[in-house]
Amino acid sequence: MKELKNQKIIVTGATGGIGNSIVKKLYECGVNILASGTRIEKLEELKKKFDKIKIIKFDISQNDKIEEFFENALDEMGGLDCIVNNAGITHDNLAIRMSIQEWKKVIDLNLTSTFLMSKFAIKKMLKNKKGKIINITSVVGHTGNLGQTNYSASKAGIVAMSKSLALEYAKKNINVNCISPGFIKTAMTDKIDDKFKEVIVSKIPALRLGEPEDIANAVLFLASSNSDYINGETIHVNGGMYMA
Repeated sequence: MKELKNQKIIVTGATGGIGNSIVKKLYECGVNILASGTRIEKLEELKKKFDKIKIIKFDISQNDKIEEFFENALDEMGGLDCIVNNAGITHDNLAIRMSIQEWKKVIDLNLTSTFLMSKFAIKKMLKNKKGKIINITSVVGHTGNLGQTNYSASKAGIVAMSKSLALEYAKKNINVNCISPGFIKTAMTDKIDDKFKEVIVSKIPALRLGEPEDIANAVLFLASSNSDYINGETIHVNGGMYMA
C-alpha cells in the first residue's frame, strides 16, 4: 500500500512470529517503523533484516515507564500515526491449579499494559487530530480455551476495552480496532502436542493453521485509510474456526 509510505508506526512484540511478519509487511510499504520487544538480540536481528527501522528494548509490563517509552519513541520517529499492540504472554494451567501470580501476570501484561499503551498513544494522536490503534487479540477471547482462563479473559478484555476507546475517540478521528488471530504457525503453536494440534486443525474449516502473513495483511488494511470508517470492530483471521 503506497499510501502507508512514511507513516510512523510502533509495533510491540515485534520479535515474535506475528510481530516479525507485521514489521516485514509494513517495511515493504515504506513505513517508518519503531519495533519494540524485550529481547535486544532479537531486535538487533530484526534491524539487520530491515535496516531502516528503529528499535527500542522495552517491557510493556513496566507500567510506570510507558509514558517515558512514548516520549523516547516520538523523539526517534518525530510523530505517531499508528500503534500495533501485539505484545502478549501466556501462562497456561487448569483453573483449579492456576496460581494468582499466573492469573495476574497474564492479565497485567496482556490487558492492563495494552490499555496503558493505548492510552498514551491516544494522548499523542489527539495532538495530530488523527490516529489508528490496532490491538491483537485472539480467537480464544471469543471461544475460551482449556487451560487458558487467564489468557482468554485478557484477550476478551482487550476487545471490550477497544470498543470503549473507539466510542470515546471516534469524534477525534482516532480508530481503535482489533485483529483476532486463530491458530497461527508461530513458536507458540509449535509447542502444542502433535495429537492436540490435529484436533485443532480438524475444527478449522480451512483445515490448516494460518500464516503470520495473514495477520500482517489485516494490519495493513486497518493501518490504511481504507479502514477510516471502521471503528470498534474485530477482524477475525482464523480460517473459519470462529465466525462472529
